[in-house]
Amino acid sequence: LIDELLELGYVESLSAARVGTFSAATNRIAIYQRQFDFWDGARPAQRAEVQFEGDGDRIRITRLTVASDLGPSISPPVVRLESRLFGSVSPLMHEDRALVELRDVPPELVAALIATEDRHFYSHWGVNPLGIARAMVANVRAGRIVQGGSTLTQQLVKNYYLTLEQTYSRKLVEMIMAVLLEARYSKDEILQTYINEVHMAQAGNRAIHGFGLASQHFYGQPLSELDVDQLAMLVGINNGPSFYNPIRHPARALKRRDFVLKTMLDEGAIDQAQYSLAIGQGLRLNPSTASAARYSYPAFMGFVRQNLQQDYAQTDLLNAGLNIHTTLDPRIQSALEREAVAELEAIESRFNMPANTLQMAAVVIRTDNGEVVGMLGDRSAKYSGYNRALQARRPVGSLLKPFVYLTALEQPERYSLASTVSDRKIVVSQRGSPDWQPQNYDNTEHGDVLLIDALARSYNLATVTLGMELGVDKVSATIRRVGYADSFSELPSVLLGAVPMTVLDVAQLYLTLAADGFKTPIKSVRSVLDQEGERVARYALNIEQVVEPDHAMLINYALQETIRNGTGRAVLNGFRYDYGLAGKTGTTDSYRDSWFAGFSGNYLTVVWIGRDDNQPTGLTGASGAARVWNKIMRAIPQQRLELGQFPSLTPQRIRVSRDPALNDCALERQLPIHEDSLPLAKTPCRSNMRYDAPPPLLDTERPSDDDSRKPKSLWELLFG
Repeated sequence: LIDELLELGYVESLSAARVGTFSAATNRIAIYQRQFDFWDGARPAQRAEVQFEGDGDRIRITRLTVASDLGPSISPPVVRLESRLFGSVSPLMHEDRALVELRDVPPELVAALIATEDRHFYSHWGVNPLGIARAMVANVRAGRIVQGGSTLTQQLVKNYYLTLEQTYSRKLVEMIMAVLLEARYSKDEILQTYINEVHMAQAGNRAIHGFGLASQHFYGQPLSELDVDQLAMLVGINNGPSFYNPIRHPARALKRRDFVLKTMLDEGAIDQAQYSLAIGQGLRLNPSTASAARYSYPAFMGFVRQNLQQDYAQTDLLNAGLNIHTTLDPRIQSALEREAVAELEAIESRFNMPANTLQMAAVVIRTDNGEVVGMLGDRSAKYSGYNRALQARRPVGSLLKPFVYLTALEQPERYSLASTVSDRKIVVSQRGSPDWQPQNYDNTEHGDVLLIDALARSYNLATVTLGMELGVDKVSATIRRVGYADSFSELPSVLLGAVPMTVLDVAQLYLTLAADGFKTPIKSVRSVLDQEGERVARYALNIEQVVEPDHAMLINYALQETIRNGTGRAVLNGFRYDYGLAGKTGTTDSYRDSWFAGFSGNYLTVVWIGRDDNQPTGLTGASGAARVWNKIMRAIPQQRLELGQFPSLTPQRIRVSRDPALNDCALERQLPIHEDSLPLAKTPCRSNMRYDAPPPLLDTERPSDDDSRKPKSLWELLFG
């Protein structure tokens, strides 16, 4: 909570007596919150107090109270903090600004700006002849243009309409346009536009424009909360954003700030007491915002623009002053960036690759509503160019296998998890093309195997055999139904993932599985507000059931088996608890692409690793992407994936053989079986199968919440 407050620019104090401050004790944090607009309504300034108890991993909130200036203390169910500004949706100019109205600008800032930049602003008509005369004398003495004698209006014209070249012709045009501007607009309108437009800093490839955003950039606070010394610093920066940048040149910036303070004192903008207090202060930059690119999320912002462009014209996004409330979780994004990049470097070191050989993309999504909470489009998280999560279309390999098996399980009268499928050599004839002879990863045939094992161990031969039985067209229809919208050729190679997709495409497919068969569009925007704080659009949850929940449960159980005992078992390393994780590895021909897609009860994460030149990496899904997935998921809070109960599904004990060649039926395992799959005609050792269908529960016999003897999930039914 303290980290969040510091990142929002709250200042720690002893008593939290003014807006934008907080105080922290051993078991209590008091916050004087700012007034702000959220997507579900305006929030007043108020004092909030949070009390805690416990320590270590067992800290919990015990009391929450708020008191506003309009009423007494109450205990609300929720206290919100204001949104953090991430950036702009104006990609063409790379300019960010936080618009402010003149009535909300501290009078000390206006006074400082006029005193140092244009003392006669309210009396001239766009051009100040005396200022021009002084500049001409200085230029003649120097033999070149060293001063411009520009008014604030001229500066606005130059910044907004003209180039920065220093020529007499450009200066003449600037003067004419300044006079025209003054004839058309009031002084206050010109001043407000100047305050919002002037260039103040550069953060990577992102230009910081206007005093409103500069205040957030350097101090992490709105203009209204800044003290006189901080306002003077912003005015000083305005004179030379690069030269007086307080992050890079603190001594130079401090000297300029003191000059502005002295000018304010001489002009009567502040009194001697204010001056004495301000001149003794340091720069007081906010440590959490001093890094220029700290809160740059280019991959996620690219997805935000993509979402918005479906509903807004580019001119609206540039000019309308919209406030976009997004789904990003900065804590998860930070963990994603830190853990993914560190593990990618470790993989390169483990396999003796030169540094920066591999590229990657990843996305983390909430499984309950499809909201993106974190995204990487490049191994360099701050790189704002090619976004591989949205743009790189690569074959997905075995990631499509679950949808072959889902197609089968949707026909319970023919297939179940206990059905057998042949994992033997198969030749597929294709009209107009050579015969296709797929191979297993280990070049070994495994005979008749259970459906669940064929998927968990990612057997290619079994998958192709099953897919050809079902029909490539039916499998392709399943892939489209669960969420893939683009066209692809319905060739047998589809069964082994020869379909190029982006990370987000894969995430859409697996999100349907994680959501129990309900297709939910992936989104990055929650709501859009206009400049007045009025909601103009809200992106509500939009779901469609495309897979029966009991069929989705069966495939998810098989994906849990993939992690428990199959190709994905390495992702369990380091987890402190059993989260019931489900997922699938993916490896493409010649080891060019390494994939992993998997989910817990609350988050779905998809990771791709490869090379931009499409050369082999030598990595399988398990040795590459799965390791990165593991580190990401361990770093973010997880909930257990609980597979629900369905009347149509029954836990069954199945006899199987240690060695299929012996057919000794020496082992027993328990699997969920659909009622329409009984009796199981294709089950091995069928004569030894035990059918244990339990009687249905009557309403009066349903277990109470405190009856611990009765299972509450399919997991408990299967494993106790």
